[in-house]
This record gives sequence, C-alpha cells and structure tokens, in this order.
Amino acid sequence: MFKPLMAATALWVGISAAGAVQAQSDVTQSVLHDFKVVTVADGLQIPWSMAWLPNGDMLITERVGRLRIVRGGQLLPDAVPGVPEVFTTGGQSGLFDVLPHPDFANNQYLYISFAKPLAEQGASTTTIVRGRFVNDEFVDVEEIFVANANGQGHYGGRMVFDDEGKLYLSLGDRMAPPTGDLAAHPAQDISNHHGVIVRLNDDGSVPSDNPFVGQSGAEPAIWTYGHRSPQGLFYDEVTDKLWMTEHGPQGGDELNLVEPGKNYGWPVIGRGVNYGAGTPIHQSIAAEGMESPEYYWVPSIAASGLIVYNGSQFPRWNGSLIAGGLAGEQLARLTMNEDSTEVVTEETLLHHIGRIRDVRQGPDGYIYVALEDRSRAPTAVVRLEPAE
Repeated sequence: MFKPLMAATALWVGISAAGAVQAQSDVTQSVLHDFKVVTVADGLQIPWSMAWLPNGDMLITERVGRLRIVRGGQLLPDAVPGVPEVFTTGGQSGLFDVLPHPDFANNQYLYISFAKPLAEQGASTTTIVRGRFVNDEFVDVEEIFVANANGQGHYGGRMVFDDEGKLYLSLGDRMAPPTGDLAAHPAQDISNHHGVIVRLNDDGSVPSDNPFVGQSGAEPAIWTYGHRSPQGLFYDEVTDKLWMTEHGPQGGDELNLVEPGKNYGWPVIGRGVNYGAGTPIHQSIAAEGMESPEYYWVPSIAASGLIVYNGSQFPRWNGSLIAGGLAGEQLARLTMNEDSTEVVTEETLLHHIGRIRDVRQGPDGYIYVALEDRSRAPTAVVRLEPAE
C-alpha cells in the first residue's frame, strides 16, 4: 500500500467550471503531456457512463433514465427507446452503466445497470438488464441480475467484462449505518449484496468457480465484499488485473486491487470519520484477514470513474491509472511501479472543472470525461486531446 504524501498538480488554465468547457483553445500543462479539453456533447442531464460501439457511435447514459447516442460528433436529440423503468426518486438512484458485450459486432448485446423500483413504496435495488441494440432501439430486454440489497443510496452500478467474458458489477453498502457491532454490518455479511463486487456469466448465471459457490448462506455471485461505495471499476487487459475505486466517508477514499474471495474491510477498517462531527468509525486502519487499499485519499475526492490508460494519444501516460473525483472535481493520474503492484506518484491533471462522474478511454485513444452539476444543471462530456 502506498500512502499519498505529495501530488503534482497540472496547471489548469481558463476552465474553472463544467459550464465553461467551451474554452477549447486553452492548454493545460502536465508533467508528461500538455493537453486541451474539448467538448464532445453538451446539455446532458447528469451523464453517468459512456461506451462505444464498433460503428463508432458513442453511448451516454443520463442518470434521469435516458440512453443517448453521439453519432458523427453530434448528440442525437431523441433518447433510445426500450430502456426499462428506472427508479429516480432517491438522490443517488437512476440509470447507471452501459456496456456492450465483447462480441457485440455479432450478437448486438448491450447491458444496462440501473436502480429498479421494487414493490415496496420507495424501495429499489441495483439491476442489470441485457438486450439487443438494433436500429437505435433497445429490444429483447431481459433481467439477468437483481441485487439482494435495498437502501437509500450507494447503488454501485459499474460494470466491466474481463478477457474470459465474465461480467463484474459493483454494489455499494446502500448507506447502512456504520454503527454498533461493525463486524455485523451488511457489507461484512455475504448472505446479501451490500458492499460487494459480483461476478457473472454473460447471461447472468453464476460461474462455478466463484469463491463462495456452494457455501451455505452465501450469495454465490459475490466475488469480493467489505466495500462501501465502489464508483470506479476497470479491468486491465495488459496486466490481467481488476481495479476498483470506492468512496470512503469523510476521508479514506480507496483504490483497491480486486481479488476473489477477499474482504476489503468496510466498515471495520479504514481511514474515514463520521461526516460533520469527525468522530471515529473504524476499529483500526488495518486488520488481519482484511485487505488494505493500494492507495487512499485523505481528504476524499469522492472517486468516480477509473481507467488504466493504454493508448496512442498520450503514450507517456501508458500504464497510468486515471481516476475522476466528484467532491474533488479533479482528474488524478496515478503512476505504478514496474510490476503494477504499487502506486508511486499522483498528478492532478484537472481541477475545478466540475464533478467528474466517469472517465473512459475512447477507441481513438482520447480520454473522455463525463461531468455533472450538483444542482442538476445540464452538463457536458468532454475529452482530453494532446496540445499541438
């Protein structure tokens, strides 16, 4: 684990808020690459996730329940029909991730995660549906996973595929209070889906080699547990590693290497404190049988969106983890050692650009960033391009 001591900060010139990203000629200087920020699509309602199709179309989810298409550089005016009913009443609920199947070119499968309304008034849970994306419509839609969890927030909702075609989904602790017997907290209980990463086959069934398959009282889809609010999830094909960032409370955001069957400690261990009062939560910062983070942020940046960059546009950033921040309104670049096992340095690439909800590497090698506004004013998806 690397303890952050000092971070290099890029010089942010001329862009100070999400609504000001139209200033496309300004150049930001960083340690290895100078770049500019260019608007890709504007006027979006809480853009949450981005994905690309083989034909070059870009898909964007809006948390209010809409799936949008950017085609030929233009945001199409109409939302994609066929998206299921989305629970949007709670402050963190809504439409989350969109993910094409690895073999989308042949099967047209598209996956969407969202807050599904339940029969109980005001209740909802994180759900995955799979359908086919045909002629700009979402058709043949079927539920393939419904989380055994309920609460007021911390839905998770990030999805990735690994190189074996296994599907991973992050699920938060649904804001279960970290009080009393911390070891009895729902995130420490593998009989539910509070605070876990699940691993599924592409049809939603449970792989037979999941770590808790066959264990009495355990949810067999669970891959890891002991998480609070995982909002970044990325599978690195180069190193065959699954990385995750999650929100701590007031302090203690974490970068974790996700490995099967492991317990990541929330709320028994950590570095955060109770909001406002600053009173202790955890028993300690580390404990036997629980995983400590590879890196942590104090104060919190509200980490959201994560990639390991490997592209042609910023070659000296290859192998870097790039993480967005909501509260921090920043984009952080983390460099790793040669074995990709330890964070060595952190550089802040962007600061005060707006709440960064998602970060993606596009097929063109540019870095795309989804911005949101706390007041729900329309915002943009932008991208980082090398400065000439």
